[in-house]
Amino acid sequence: MVTNQASVKRNGVQDYVSLRTTAVIILAFTILMTWFFITTDNITFTEWQGLFSGLAMKVFTLATLISIMIHVRIGLWQVLTDYIKSVKVRGLLQWILNLIAFAYVLVGLFVLWGV
Repeated sequence: MVTNQASVKRNGVQDYVSLRTTAVIILAFTILMTWFFITTDNITFTEWQGLFSGLAMKVFTLATLISIMIHVRIGLWQVLTDYIKSVKVRGLLQWILNLIAFAYVLVGLFVLWGV
């Protein structure tokens, strides 16, 4: 019998769908930003502030930040369970790296809504 070692409420299908969904959101944001840099001749602070001043862009950026955090959490869990066999060390690393990912989202939130 196979037991679920991931966690109490996650499974492989949910991880797969979450990774693909977050990857699509991250890709869409990357394409938007690439398009902005290609089509804007002279990028100044005013242009940059104008891009991020709209509510839609703030929400999209926040969704992308959260998607990056989810993507990183699942990816790190997969890598750490493959390479770190000690449960205590893996748990500590996961906790530290998840805390860092959450801190990045908080900093991004303060920067984003401060515009």
